[in-house]
Amino acid sequence: MVRKRYDGTDDDRLGFDETKNYMSDAVAKFVPNALARRAVDVDVSTDKKAYEVGETVTITVEFKNRLPVPVRVPTPKQRRWGWEVDGILEATDEQRYASDTPSTFQFRAGERKRFSVEWNGHFRRTDENGMDVSRPASKGDHVITAFLATATNGERPEASTSIRIV
Repeated sequence: MVRKRYDGTDDDRLGFDETKNYMSDAVAKFVPNALARRAVDVDVSTDKKAYEVGETVTITVEFKNRLPVPVRVPTPKQRRWGWEVDGILEATDEQRYASDTPSTFQFRAGERKRFSVEWNGHFRRTDENGMDVSRPASKGDHVITAFLATATNGERPEASTSIRIV
């Protein structure tokens, strides 16, 4: 989307982030895929370490290209990244419909990409009758993991943090 007038809502006043850099694309093609996967650092954090039962958790995920050159990280499906709570993708066992078309996650030299998601503190499950049921996370420690979706066999760049439900 092109903004005709700067309205102060973003940091990209001149629209440079929306332009295509052909030189970066060309250089990124020369970086081997295995090196590109290892070059991207993953970090995950939450706004607090302890939450009440059912309280919303803000999860911040950051990816950083550690190389001084652009990289293109291939992904086997359209999903480029994701997050899990206690090993459950997006805290739900709901069926995911992601295209099997491969994709790439592109980074400029030294670029950081930051995403923020909110988890409502509930696990969404399908009960024995096939109905969706939302249950709050139990009290105790829970592990939140963010990952770069580079492989389906578990070999992927990822980071984890722990929270406590009290």
